[in-house]
Amino acid sequence: MNIKNFRRLYRIIHTFLRYGIDEVIPDIPLTRNARLGRKAFFWIKNEFPNKPLGLRLRLALQELGPVWIKLGQMLSTRRDLFSPELSDELALLQDSVEAFDGKLARQIIEEALGDKLETWFDDFDETALASASIAQVHTAKFNQNQPLAGKDVVLKVIRPEIENVIKSDLELMYRLAHWIPRLSPDGKRLRPVEVVREYEKTLLDELDLRKEMANAIRLRNNFENSEMLYIPEMYQNLCRKNVIVMERIYGIPVSNIEELKANGTDMKVLAERGVQVFFTQVFRDSFFHADMHPGNIFVNYDHPENPQYIGIDCGIVGQLNYHDKRYLAENFVAFFNRDYRRVAIMHVESGWTPEDTDIDGFEQAFREVCEPIFAKPLSEISFGHVLYNLFNVARQFNMEVQPQLVLLQKTLLYIEGLGRQIYPELDLWKTAKPFLQDWLDEQVGVKSMLRQINQHLPQFREHFAEFPESLFQALKQQKQINVRLAEINKSIKKQNNSGRSATRLIVIGCVICGILWRFDTLPIWLSVILLVGFFALFVRESGQKAIDD
Repeated sequence: MNIKNFRRLYRIIHTFLRYGIDEVIPDIPLTRNARLGRKAFFWIKNEFPNKPLGLRLRLALQELGPVWIKLGQMLSTRRDLFSPELSDELALLQDSVEAFDGKLARQIIEEALGDKLETWFDDFDETALASASIAQVHTAKFNQNQPLAGKDVVLKVIRPEIENVIKSDLELMYRLAHWIPRLSPDGKRLRPVEVVREYEKTLLDELDLRKEMANAIRLRNNFENSEMLYIPEMYQNLCRKNVIVMERIYGIPVSNIEELKANGTDMKVLAERGVQVFFTQVFRDSFFHADMHPGNIFVNYDHPENPQYIGIDCGIVGQLNYHDKRYLAENFVAFFNRDYRRVAIMHVESGWTPEDTDIDGFEQAFREVCEPIFAKPLSEISFGHVLYNLFNVARQFNMEVQPQLVLLQKTLLYIEGLGRQIYPELDLWKTAKPFLQDWLDEQVGVKSMLRQINQHLPQFREHFAEFPESLFQALKQQKQINVRLAEINKSIKKQNNSGRSATRLIVIGCVICGILWRFDTLPIWLSVILLVGFFALFVRESGQKAIDD
């Protein structure tokens, strides 16, 4: 560890101690050295003893800067690891930091595009429109030399040197993560190294803006001409690893309820469409925007009676396969039907819990945790918290963490929170059930069979001309196999008959000689001659059979 890293580590520890985060270290013999070291080298007292732990942790992460803010945001989604109180507090972390110099942003963009900004743009604003921990955005418009002259655009640029900062802080995070299991008996359950590794992947993905561009293009294509969702256009020829250029959108922030109402927005339709957009992405497209917090969602000013969402910042997405969708649909339907045995069986059939799982015990565990949820009306039940409870129970039966489902749970909680903020009477089950039931109906029965036949029809047509010849060759081979099997059976039968005859001859001879010796009616020399004769007959019989074969 170099001096720079050591100083950074000292500041991290200093900040955590100032907010009293060290109180989570238990006072047990295993942690005695750590507690002694804390008193020997750090004389910092908790300056906020009357504030709850969750709030103090949020304030500490905010003070440590962008990388730690994003870590807290990610931890807020891991409700399978942390208490609801802690997760809710971390969810309040705002990814908004001071912008860096606009002249430096201009320089970075020009280096990435290979020429002066005036080659493509007019009215580049060096004052950032918005600034976050990884990147910031600036506004401009296409100039007269471009096909879309006068079109308003947004240029998103990665912060300078942020990659070095991220890698340095990640190195320290890994060191801290390896210490946590030693400091707390509950440390292994939190799987700190796994959490940091998952966070590292998310961060490094966000450093390549080309991935965000590709995600946005895919989402835009999925909702082309849709009344429900609009994704801004990406201008691919001007997109690089650290710079992307996209269409600028104008809309009402979805969290601004007063402005939405003042614009005449149909709040009920808007809330229901949020749920519909989510389930369409999940069950139709198997590809969903996984960062749909209020800062990334707007509502179109036009047609407030038929409201349309606008989604931006597609850096984080989730993908589901057939088994994931089957898991979700069947578990939600079974849960709302209170069929906890089906819920238990689905977890085993999905391969996420061991095959030898006690189904009866699994069912009972689900029943005990999930049944109290039905004390509320169906319209007030949270899908996100249903998933949270299912994951909690399944983890006790050795279910492996499924990152794509954790992302989905986080997104679902965002959607639910927004939906009920927009329209408190929103009935999530009534809105979502048609998507779940229709998808399940399409996976079984005649519809599913016809769809699979239709999918394989081109392959059937391709090989249809070869079918008669292939059938003739198969029948010819089968005839040859039958003839050969008949020859083998005949040979085996002859060998069995020969073996049985020789065996009978020897047994009879031995029995006769034994009887005669027993009653002393035959001299020994004559007995020997008889045995030799029986053996000679056996050899002759065996030789004749061999000649016949």
